[in-house]
Amino acid sequence: QVQLVESGGGLVQAGGSLRLSCVASGGSFSRYAVGWFRQAPGKERETVAAINFSGVNTYYRDSVKGRFTISRDNAKNTVYLQMNSVDPEETAVYYCAARLTVLSVVFTRPDEYGHWGQGTQVTVSS
Repeated sequence: QVQLVESGGGLVQAGGSLRLSCVASGGSFSRYAVGWFRQAPGKERETVAAINFSGVNTYYRDSVKGRFTISRDNAKNTVYLQMNSVDPEETAVYYCAARLTVLSVVFTRPDEYGHWGQGTQVTVSS
C-alpha cells in the first residue's frame, strides 16, 4: 500500500512560482498513475494535472495549461507539480493521489484514485 506525502506549499505572490513534490513510499511507484488536485474552502476538489505511470502521458485542466507542469522521477518515487504565474484564485490545499494500474493512461477524476496524501497549503497573495 503506497503512502504519499506532499511538500513545497507555502505563501507566494501572484505571478510567482512554486514547485510541489509528492513522495511515495510502500509500493512500486512506477506502477501508479498520479494526479494533483486542489480544494479551496467551500469548493469542490478539482483536478489540476495528472500523469500516467511512465510519465509519457499527462493531463492539465484548461486554466493551468502553459503555466503548470507535472512530471515524475520514478527512481526517486516522486511526482512534481511546477506552478508558474500563479493567481490568487489558485489558493487551496493541494493534494496528490495515486492509483495502481496496468494501463498506460491518465486518470482525470478524483474518484478514480484510492491513495491520497494529507495535502499542502498553497496561498497566493495579491
